[in-house]
Amino acid sequence: MTLPAAPTADQPRPGVADGPPRASGAAGSAGRPKRRPAGRARPSWSRTLLLVLCSLTVLLPFYVTVSMAFKTPSQAVDGEAFSLPSPWSVEGFVAAWELTEFPRAFGISLGITVVAVVGTIVLSAMASYAISRNWHRRLYRWSFFYLLAAMFLPFPVLALSQVKLTGMVGLANPAGVALLHIMFQLSFSTLLFTAFLRSLPEELEESARMDGASTWGTFWRIVFPLMAPMSATVGIFAVLKAWNDFMMPSMIIEDPTQQTLPVLQNIFQEQFSNDYHVAFASYLMAMAPAILAYVLAQRWVMSGLTQGAVK
Repeated sequence: MTLPAAPTADQPRPGVADGPPRASGAAGSAGRPKRRPAGRARPSWSRTLLLVLCSLTVLLPFYVTVSMAFKTPSQAVDGEAFSLPSPWSVEGFVAAWELTEFPRAFGISLGITVVAVVGTIVLSAMASYAISRNWHRRLYRWSFFYLLAAMFLPFPVLALSQVKLTGMVGLANPAGVALLHIMFQLSFSTLLFTAFLRSLPEELEESARMDGASTWGTFWRIVFPLMAPMSATVGIFAVLKAWNDFMMPSMIIEDPTQQTLPVLQNIFQEQFSNDYHVAFASYLMAMAPAILAYVLAQRWVMSGLTQGAVK
């Protein structure tokens, strides 16, 4: 009968652990912090309360606007702004429709907004594609820095010069306002598109070129469809800026009959001073298109911002 060989220095002895003995049961887990299940985060009541307060600053004025817009003249002046209309009335909408000539003003504002949105998306997308794919060239890099510098020149700073120039070239009309909106939004939109394009693989474009596609065809058939989330983001910013703008149309457009909806609301503000239901109905009709556009495109807005932030 042979005895087992003694363990060498490199071999662990049987029954002896590599490290210090670990206590089992409750005694062993007492010194270690408990792990929370994956996907369950500890609720932060301070952040929740802050979000609720921020939401109320938006929801309460919107609720007052809706409730006042559907009230009768006697209900609008009773001092109960938070009470629901009883009965519901559309007299304010009818009066606002006639006083502001809503169809004509709405058409002018819509035309300016559509031209500004389409022009901003197309021009900034093409500019960002050229800059991002030719970053190694000095001209394109300096063009990008030039556009970034233009972000620090808002319209109020250049208002007098723009009014003079648009009058000299015959653009003191809605067309000139739409063109200025495109120019002043080009810098920020190009910045967003450039950040988004860096997350797109260039192998797709190389494959298209191997199949015989030109640079122009590659951009419109491959790259531009992939930029749809960021296009929605840029479009929403352009819609809000062009639709709600008051200063630029009021200073550029000479003919009062061609003014946009926000400017006409300000013109008839004195007539709305005692008719609160008419004023709030006019405000609600003016803000409805912008709210509808954001609700329909907010999914693409969030995805475009997140994809553009991470490469």
